[in-house]
Amino acid sequence: MRVDYEALAKSIAALTEGETDAVALMATVTCEVHHADDRFDWTGFYRVTEPELLKIGPYQGGHGCLVIPFSRGVCGAAARTGEVQLVPDVEAFEGHIACASSTRSELVLPVRNAADEIIAVFDIDSDRPDAFNRRDAIALADILKSVFVHI
Repeated sequence: MRVDYEALAKSIAALTEGETDAVALMATVTCEVHHADDRFDWTGFYRVTEPELLKIGPYQGGHGCLVIPFSRGVCGAAARTGEVQLVPDVEAFEGHIACASSTRSELVLPVRNAADEIIAVFDIDSDRPDAFNRRDAIALADILKSVFVHI
């Protein structure tokens, strides 16, 4: 099953309309995205809780890492650089953190608030190699921007 990003964006917009609590928004986005596509094995947020540090936020799937410094892993790279990380093979990513041994590919997007500050990263793992593409990255970035623009 491949995600219908237009329908997903409409569903998330309807569910989150008027909500301003970041954690509530993260929980809703995670649930909707996770169940939208069978490529998505682990879906969730890592929140910026102090300078240069991410901590686990709402997620779906097996256990995630509890703490990730900006200096480590794919999530850390997204937070540190402010750029989307599209990783077709996590074994080839220097410094990859294996929170789950089943992860083969990963897509991580920075999440910005209205002040353009990175408040979190949105992490999607797949147990399939090369599971994500630029279309996924662009569509999910648009959804995240529309949801978190008022935070």
